[in-house]
Amino acid sequence: MPDSPDVRPQPDALSYEEAVAELESIVERIESGEASLEESMKLYERGTKLLRRCRAVLDQAEQRLTELDASTLAREGE
Repeated sequence: MPDSPDVRPQPDALSYEEAVAELESIVERIESGEASLEESMKLYERGTKLLRRCRAVLDQAEQRLTELDASTLAREGE
């Protein structure tokens, strides 16, 4: 049986790639029907947290790119 979601690292401790990989694994497990209803609910909850982590990382990356673009444009305008 796979690790319980309770003993896995907190989503905030995972890299984007780790969170996506775990999220994909969760989706496959739920879609396969091999998890019980109770386990599926726990996996869904974990997946929701992982998805929030992924979105936060992407939002931070987008913000950083926007800042870099603005900085580059400002230097080009000098």
